[in-house]
Amino acid sequence: MTAPGDVPPEVLDRLRPICRGLPESYEEPAWVGIRWRIRKRTFAHVLTVDPDRQPVHARAAALDQPACLLIFRSPLDEIAGFLGMGHPFYKPDWAPNVLGMVVDGDTDWEEVGELLTESYRVMAPKRLAARVGPPAPPTG
Repeated sequence: MTAPGDVPPEVLDRLRPICRGLPESYEEPAWVGIRWRIRKRTFAHVLTVDPDRQPVHARAAALDQPACLLIFRSPLDEIAGFLGMGHPFYKPDWAPNVLGMVVDGDTDWEEVGELLTESYRVMAPKRLAARVGPPAPPTG
């Protein structure tokens, strides 16, 4: 890692095709890590959290060591189901429809594609959300 919040390149290699495949989405540096947006709305944010540097994220995800986190939006009626699954999912407190997950060696990238496509649908204008088909297939 070269700076606080740096995301492993292999994680970015998995996320980029999913996020860039969504209409009018774009990638940019976030306050820490990388985020993908539609218009000016963030639908995905990935960062590596060090509990000593980002204590709010670390507490939300119940971390005691550095970990890569993916934060996205979810329909309100689906959040309880994800939280019932437990790890890797967790619920940050900063917005009702925000959900997070720990990205690690057990991450299901097909599921991530579905989650980020749904997050895009939640945040995109209706005209763009209607254009979204199935998520991009996982690579690697």
